[in-house]
Amino acid sequence: MSTYVIGDIQGCYDELMELLDKISFSVTEDKLIFVGDLVNRGPKSLEVLRFIKSLGKSAKVVLGNHDLYLLALSYGYLPANKNDTLDDILQAKDKHELVAWLKKQHLLYQHDNHIITHAGIPPNWSIKKAKKRARELEFVLQTDICCRLFLANLFGNEPNRWRKHLQGVNRWRCIANYFTRMRLCNDKGVLDLSFKGTLGNSPENFDAWFNIPNPKIKSKYTLIFGHWAALKGVTNNPRCIAIDTGCVWGGALSAYCIDSKHIYQVSSKLRSAQNG
Repeated sequence: MSTYVIGDIQGCYDELMELLDKISFSVTEDKLIFVGDLVNRGPKSLEVLRFIKSLGKSAKVVLGNHDLYLLALSYGYLPANKNDTLDDILQAKDKHELVAWLKKQHLLYQHDNHIITHAGIPPNWSIKKAKKRARELEFVLQTDICCRLFLANLFGNEPNRWRKHLQGVNRWRCIANYFTRMRLCNDKGVLDLSFKGTLGNSPENFDAWFNIPNPKIKSKYTLIFGHWAALKGVTNNPRCIAIDTGCVWGGALSAYCIDSKHIYQVSSKLRSAQNG
């Protein structure tokens, strides 16, 4: 039995099937952990959702920003973007089943001493606090009135720093931004959510969240995340593994085997790449 963490699929269903074939995945013996952004920009988001849902207990999912965006679209709270490839899901006969399933997924998942989130854990949170805040937002997504309020106010760059006194929508949005949108922050946990580039171009006084020492997280933990394709899988930090290698942008789809610490990859079938 092996456990694999798979990077941002973003609708690249054919590459996912090729990757699972490459690792000889067995639905009865192996376990898959998906690091979020299952959908959007790629050509087969509906097929990706249906397949992962069909895996049942063999798959675990942490939600990414594109997955939350799909939820907001499904409720009619956000207008579609011209670059979206979500129409198949929004028009599918099993749309409501897929949305209900997606709302039950995680913001943080732990496998042994491996902590999996979509974007990371900020330097001002311990593992214990990160778990507590993940459970809080998971409860919001699974409680209809709270879910609707959250999704209706999903995107925004404020508040850009966690404070204990935050309440309601501001609190939930801040938690979501740390777990699903974070790349750069400072040592106080202040986010720069406008940045999408490589580390060499980061603005002054900000750095990758994983470069900022976090004494609250014990050395036994390994953090695995996606979201940041521009890193090309490189963090130079053995305790932080970047698994988004930009399949939807013409790169590769990657799987990290927790047991062997080996990374498996298949090349993207998409010829044109964009940045976003």
